[in-house]
Amino acid sequence: MNRDHPEPRKVARVVEVLQKGGVIAYPSDTVYGLGCDLMNKAAIERLYQIKGMQRDKSLAFICPDLSDIARYAIVENPQYRVLKRCLPGPFTFILTATREVPKMVLTKQKTVGIKVPNHPVPIAIVRELGRPLISTTAAPPGEDPIVDPWELSERFPGLDYVIDAGDCGTVPTTVVDLSEGDVKVVREGAGPLELLG
Repeated sequence: MNRDHPEPRKVARVVEVLQKGGVIAYPSDTVYGLGCDLMNKAAIERLYQIKGMQRDKSLAFICPDLSDIARYAIVENPQYRVLKRCLPGPFTFILTATREVPKMVLTKQKTVGIKVPNHPVPIAIVRELGRPLISTTAAPPGEDPIVDPWELSERFPGLDYVIDAGDCGTVPTTVVDLSEGDVKVVREGAGPLELLG
């Protein structure tokens, strides 16, 4: 798929796979991700299986823009200012979830991780799908992220679609917890910390 100008026909094909409960590998502005439709319970189960991930490990999801985040997370003014500075970009923000979020992807603290990557491919997919894409790093548990799209289907048998948009990076997003009002860096990654203020 063209990295900078994703072809509508190919995007529509990916969305069709997602609507049928498929699990895909896709590029982002940091590393390749594995994902499925946020509203498809069976697909989320399969995603956990394909990655070999424990059920208590949380999944983030991708929204197309800042205004969409407010449907799924409670965003007060101070948090909004941080999001506005950092997104789209290589950050995952942990926020308090709204009732729109399926219980299956909620943490015990009723929070969710939300990303708006600075990459045209996942953004085109979520816009066409009309709802967020579940997201987890394409890295086998305890290993580094897989960079080469050709290797993805080998390492994660069961994937329904691998989007090849060339090599991605090797450093995952910076994870920032904003759920309690202050800025807490949970995992340092690709995002520049000075943007957090």
